[in-house]
This record gives sequence, structure tokens and C-alpha cells, in this order.
Amino acid sequence: MGLPASEPRHHEFFLERTTLGFQPRRRRTEMQLLVGFLLVLISSSLPHLCSSSAVNPSATDVKVGLILDSEKLGGRNIGLCVDMAMEDFYSNSSSHSKRLVLQRRPYNSDMVGAVSAATDLLENVEVEAILGPRSSGEAEFVAKLGDRARVPVISFTATSPSLSLDKDGYFLRAAQSDANQVDAIADIVKAYGWGEVVLVYEGSEFGRGMIPYLTDALQQMNVKVPSRSILANSQSEDQIKEELYRLKGMQTRVFVVHMGWAPLGRRLFKLVRELEMLTDGYVWIVTNGIGNQLVSLNPSEIASMEGVLGLTTFVPKSEKLDDFKVRWRQRIWSKSNLTHVEEPPWDPDIFCLWAYDTVWALASAVERTEAGNIKHHQRGNGRSNSTGVFGNLGVSSTGPSILHEMRRNPLQGLSGDFDLRNGQLTTEDFEILNLIGRGEKRVGFWKKATGLSRTGKVDGGQKDSSLKTVNWPGGTTATPRGWEIPTSGKKLIIGVPVKLAFTEFLKIQRNPTDGSTAVEGYCIDVFNMVLQNMPYYLPHKFVPFEDAEGKPNGTYNELVYQVFLGNFDAVVGDTTIRASRTKYVDFTLPYTETGVSMIVRMKAGRKSNPFIFLKPMTAQLWVVSGVFFVWTGLVVWILEHRINDEFRGPPLKQFGLVYYFAFSTMVFAHREKLQSNLSRVVVIVWVFVVLILTQSYTASLTSMLTVQQLQPTVTDIQTLLRNGESIGYQNGSFVRDMLIDQLNVPKNKLKAYNSPEEYADALTNGSKNGGVGAIFDEIPLIKLFLAKYCDGFAMVGPVYRAEGFGFVFPKGSPLVSDVSRAILNVTEGDKMMEINKALFGNQTCVNAGRKVESDRLSVTRLWGLFLLTGTTSLMALLVFFLRFFYNYLKTVKVEDTFTGPTTWLQRVKAVRMNTMLKHFDQKDMSSHTFRNTREGGSRRDMRIHPLSIPNSGEEPPHDIVIASA
Repeated sequence: MGLPASEPRHHEFFLERTTLGFQPRRRRTEMQLLVGFLLVLISSSLPHLCSSSAVNPSATDVKVGLILDSEKLGGRNIGLCVDMAMEDFYSNSSSHSKRLVLQRRPYNSDMVGAVSAATDLLENVEVEAILGPRSSGEAEFVAKLGDRARVPVISFTATSPSLSLDKDGYFLRAAQSDANQVDAIADIVKAYGWGEVVLVYEGSEFGRGMIPYLTDALQQMNVKVPSRSILANSQSEDQIKEELYRLKGMQTRVFVVHMGWAPLGRRLFKLVRELEMLTDGYVWIVTNGIGNQLVSLNPSEIASMEGVLGLTTFVPKSEKLDDFKVRWRQRIWSKSNLTHVEEPPWDPDIFCLWAYDTVWALASAVERTEAGNIKHHQRGNGRSNSTGVFGNLGVSSTGPSILHEMRRNPLQGLSGDFDLRNGQLTTEDFEILNLIGRGEKRVGFWKKATGLSRTGKVDGGQKDSSLKTVNWPGGTTATPRGWEIPTSGKKLIIGVPVKLAFTEFLKIQRNPTDGSTAVEGYCIDVFNMVLQNMPYYLPHKFVPFEDAEGKPNGTYNELVYQVFLGNFDAVVGDTTIRASRTKYVDFTLPYTETGVSMIVRMKAGRKSNPFIFLKPMTAQLWVVSGVFFVWTGLVVWILEHRINDEFRGPPLKQFGLVYYFAFSTMVFAHREKLQSNLSRVVVIVWVFVVLILTQSYTASLTSMLTVQQLQPTVTDIQTLLRNGESIGYQNGSFVRDMLIDQLNVPKNKLKAYNSPEEYADALTNGSKNGGVGAIFDEIPLIKLFLAKYCDGFAMVGPVYRAEGFGFVFPKGSPLVSDVSRAILNVTEGDKMMEINKALFGNQTCVNAGRKVESDRLSVTRLWGLFLLTGTTSLMALLVFFLRFFYNYLKTVKVEDTFTGPTTWLQRVKAVRMNTMLKHFDQKDMSSHTFRNTREGGSRRDMRIHPLSIPNSGEEPPHDIVIASA
């Protein structure tokens, strides 16, 4: 696991673990190196004197080939790890029945040398296994020879994912595949929100093998790869500089480097620093191709990568590993020639650990086989007709069993879990290092189980998916944006259209003295306000899209296409967002209203319309109102007929009274005195409804007679097409294509105009006089036209979909998202309202062309009133008829033969409709109306003799004498 996360792993301050204590590591002189070596040798040699090669003398030798470039520092280090593994494996016990005998074949790290060494080992030495070679390309060819000879080929340095790992093949990769780290790199890019990445890699099998996997992983995170840079060891510094200048001229500032350190990586970062590409704004991420070699670099080399993020394979901490490192430092420094230019590394790298574990795994596997005891090879690859260069290769008898034992027996090695069951190591854990000064610090982990985190652990089911503070190039801790305006010295070149009309949106002012131009207008004001809301300064220069005569150099489509061609970095103006244009460029969010509509001329309404009083209400509402007038009058007559003399009389009089009373309530002129409380409730509710109706009617009629005296000449495009009228549009606008393609307007009916003045003249003349019946344009331009010509014109008809004006940028430009966010901040604020007010003024006639019918009263708008009065009337009738029927039943006589009291059911059965109607037509003498009248009359007009008063409950005598008062 290495040092604690809080302890920077600076090479200058690493502590050396010896019996003398911890000493800081520093650059050593030859004398210091000699003294240090003697002290280390004395302190550590004694425990190992007793462990020298106590091997069973009867052990069978098993020949194993080792193809290694021992002339380079990395090869010498790996060779030392192999030797120490052999010593450690065979020093612990003398019970081993087999002993590996290494057959070393040095070569100069080229394909021919590797193949020649492998051929010699297989054909002449007849080895049982081959370790190496170093590079992925060499391992690919040697693996094919191993398949022929059925000899396992085990490489602990070939990491390219392009290497074939056939389950039936004899190639084993005792190393991590480079494809395992692509998700870690993609998560880092995603965590910091970078949208584009440039890949820089060496043009070898090792370099090219990972790139397809990395590209796919980035694209799954919606990260684009706008460019790739392929470098070769054979390139000169000038050629590498030329490529770096190209990268420096791009907007993208995030670079992922996949290559080895020596010699290409060392040369690359030396030139990167010289060209000032390790400064503010840049991001450099190196894969474990360099990250795994950081322990081999001296402090000055680390300093050349100040601020770089690097991935290195995660190695868990163990006592066995710590002990090995101490012994390895002793051996590497004792074996190093003090006159070597390259200083030995302080710690073994991951390739050394994999080599150590590979030897242990191979030695353990050989112990479980018959290797060394059986005749090795059958010549001619087992084929009678084998010919050619490799025709004399033998076929191993024990190779399959060795391969099988290595695949099925994992072990816990110095590097961690050493498991080759899948043909390669399956570890997918990485440390993330930040190079600072002359050392590095760990800022996080990436593990397959937990993803990106600071500690690599999950506490309480939660994980921190961020890294610790990173010191980026230039020394800043603020996260770089990941892109910049090209640093070639030029400003952002912004193309602007040249407008001959509607210059309020964009106008080009020319200085006759020096010929310079200045751009102003609504679009420029909005753009400048957007720049003020950007989190950074954006240097720019406006360039008119004009010809030599100062006229437009093409249509808006051609202007937008200039961005695709690279002639402009952006376009600012009244450029509409269209789907056809997005094939070549990207648009920001719109900053104006969206949509296309039409302008028409308004005409005066008819001078005399004798039936205009009917227009405030729809025909349906007139019918429903009339029905409720009659219904209410009928209800009141029913409720008042038996108790009110004013609602009685001849049938014709009563019929007229029903209609008179009902319609008189419309003007509140009814004079009939109501006697029933039920009828009073009905009339009160009805009068309220009538009040609402009359007030609404009056308001609507007033509006028709005063305000809406103008009407549009046409309200939809179908009418225009049906009448064969011409249609206008702004010259050069996309509206022409929309009219033809979407609205099916014939081309011969279209006319182009350039200015608001031409709009007004064409609409005034009309189609019959050489003008047009309507003009289609975008809503912002229509609003500007109506701000000048409000009287006599209006915007009518439906609004057709269009996305409004937007700013144009190249495809995939990271500026689009930042500018769009700034547009949202501007359009949601008060400053945008001020700009709109300055352009459009306070004009209010945009919607003056509404159809008159849209303001008419309808049943759907007033149905609640009719529901109220209808419900009230029905409830009153229900109460009245229940009471009437009850009283009527009391008067019904049952004519039957039986004697005794009658029941209510018998009375109901005896009811006759004509008798009940006659009873309804009679006065209700029990009502308070007639009762009060009768009682009052007897008191005023009659005197009754006291003797004539009957006894209680008796009928008055028929011969009683009544005298006048």
C-alpha cells in the first residue's frame, strides 16, 4: 500500500530502512555511495550467510529461457529481481525435486533479436518455458513460436491489450493489461468535468494497443477526443516540437500520455516544459506506462513533470515486500557501477515485482510436473513434412502440464494476488499520484469495486468520489477548465452578418479615415452582456461577412458554414437556430423569443351592422338564455297560481303573464307582488343571474362598438392560398424555405423584401396592386416592425415553430456550454428587459389582430350561472308539489262499500288527474293570503249575532240570520 496518504513520496526525502536507522535519500557522490554500500553490506550480509543455496543435490534441472535486455537499467533491475526470486525460492528448503536453470539470452530490444533468441532456446537448448521478452510486439511473435513448440511463454512486461490471449494458447501475461486502466482515466476526466481530451501516445504495439479501449471509455462519459498525436522514438526533437506546437494551437488543454519513460517520455516532457505547456490551464495525465516507472526516475526527471497526474499500479503493503525492498536496495547498489551515468532506482518497480512472482509461480508449477525427467522434444513440430526456418522446432512433452499448473495455482506474491487463471493478472487497482517538485504525493485511488476515491475504502456504505487537492501545472490548485482560446496570439474571430435592413439588430459603422469598422446593435448588446456573465475573459474581434463593396458576402447559411470551414471562430448576429445548420456547427441557447408568424394589414369594420347587438353572445348562449327566461316565468306562475290573484284569470292572460314576468326581469321591471317564499327565492337567484348576463353583455358590446373597429384582412395562410394572394418574406431569411417546404406555398407567390418600409408598402398595396397579402417573419423582427408601424398592421395567425436567435460556434466547442449558461443568467435578469425595451419600445399592438369572435360570450364561460338558477328552480318545484299533493290527498274521498276509516294508500289509488288539475286551478283558501283577506273582511263588513255562534265542533245552522252592520 506504500506510505500513508498524508506523506508525500518525495524522492529527495524518502527514508532508507537499514540497521542504522532511517536516513534521508539525497544525491550521492561516489565516496558517499561507497561508504553507504559498505555499511549496508556489513549490516545485511550476516543474516544471509546461512541461507546460501541449500538445494537437494539430486534435484532435476529444468531449463528455462530468459530473454532480457540487460544492457538497459530496466533490464538490469528485472534481472536482479529474477535472481533474487531464484535464491529465495531455493534457499528455504532442500526438499525441492526440481531446480530451474536459467538460460539467459540478451538482445537489443528489437523484433529480430527476440525471435532469434527464442528460436535458439527452443531449437538448441530445448527449454521448458520462456520468460520475456520485454515489449508487446516482440512477445506477440515469441508467443507464436511457443504455440508451435507447446512451450509456455510468460511475459511480465508486455501490457498491450492487443496481445492475443487464446485460452488454448501457450502465452501468459504475468502483468496488468493496459485496458484495465481506461475506466480509471475516464473517471478522472469525468470527475473534473472536462469535455475534450487529446491522446498522445507512441507509435508502437504498446502505444496503439490501448487507444481504442480508452477512446470507447471516454465516449461513454460523453468526452470527445478531437485529436490524437502519435510520436515515435525515431523522431527528432524538431519533429516533436512541431507536433507540440500543433497541440498548443488547439483549444483543448487536457492531454493523456501513453508511452514509456525512456527514451520517448523523457524527451517529450523536456520539450513540453521548454514550450511552456506545463503552465496554468494545462492538464497532463500519464498512464501507468510512465507511472509504473516513477520509482526509477531521479528527482530532476520528476521535476520536469511538475503538476502531472499519473496512474501507477496499486501494490498492497506487506512485511514480505518491505523486507524484499531492503535487500533489493542492498543488491542494486552493490552491483551498480559507480561510474554509470544512470543512478539506480531507490525501489523496485512493479515489473520487478511481477518478475519475482513469475519465477516463484513457475518454480512451484515445475515441482508438480514431470519436467526434466521426460525426453523433451519431438523434432519437426510433430509433423513429418515440416520445413522452413522453424521447421526443426521440437514439441515439448511437459509444456502443457507446466502451463496447466501455472493457470490453476494462484499465489500471494510481492505484488499482491498473483492469479493467472484467465491467462493474465486480473488486478485492476491503481494509485493516482500528483508530481510535485522533485517527488510525488498520492491524491487518490481507483479500484474496480469502489471507483474513484481519496482513500480507496467505503465507510458506512458511502464513498468519496473525488481526489485530494491537486497541484496542477503552474502551481495552482484551482481545477483547470480543460480548454483555452488558442494561444497563437490571435483573438477569437467572430463573423457578423452585414444587414441592409433591420439594422437595429446589427449595424456596422465604418470609419472613413482609417477604414476600420465598429459593430453595434441589439445582438451585440446581448453578446457583450453575456461576456460580462462569463467566468473568464474572452478576447474577440468582430469581422463583417462582406465583399469588396461592403455588401453581404452570402446568405446566412453560407455565413454559418464559414465557421465549419474554420474561417470564423464564431458568429454573432440574428442567426436563427435551424436543424439543417446543426450538422456543421453548434448553437448556444436562444436569446430571443421563438417562432415565425405573419403580419397583415388591418381594415375597418363594417360601418353599419344592424345586428351587431347580437354579436356579444354566441347563438348557443342566446338560445339557452331564452329557455331559462321562459322556464323561470313558468316556475314562478306554478308557485304563485293558487295563492296570488295577480297570477290568476283567463288562460290567455295567464299565458301572457308568464312571458311578461320572465322577460321583465331582464330590465328589472317586474311589478307583480310575490306571495310565496319559494318563488321569491327563485326570483332572487334568477335576478342575480340576469345581472351578470346583462353586465357581461354590456361590456362586450361596448368593446365591439369602440375598441375593435379594425379587423385583419386575413387570419390564416389557408385563406391566402385559397385566394391566390402573394406572400412576402425577408430577403435571405430561412423563412422562404419554411414557406415552401412546410406550408406548401408556390414559389411564384413569394416575394422578398429588405426593410420595414418595404414591408409596409407591400402590405398597403395588397396583392392586387403588386404587393402582398401577408408577410412572414420571425417574431423579434415582427415586433420591431410593429414598433414602427403599429397603426394599421398586426401580427395574426398561428405561431410556427422556430428556435430563435443563437450564437454559432464550431462543432464540439466547449464555449457553447459556458455561453449558454451565461445567456440564461442574462435572459432571466432585469438587464435583458432593459435591452428589449430600448429596441421594441412599449408597443402594444402586437396582438391587435385577434378575431372578434374570440371575445364573444359563450355557454362554456357562464354555465355555472345556469346551473345555479336551474337547481334552485327545481328544488322549489319539488317542495311545492310535495306540499300540494299532501294537501290534495286530504280532500280525496274514497267511495267503497266497506265501513271504517280510510288509509293514505287507498286515497292515493283514488287520485284522478283531471280532479287534481281542477284542484290545482282552485284558490288555496287555507293560504295566508286569502285567509287574511277573509278575516279582515268579516271584521269590517259584518256583525254576527251572538246567539248564532255555533258550539264548538258543530255545523252552523242553515237558517241563521245575518244582519247588516
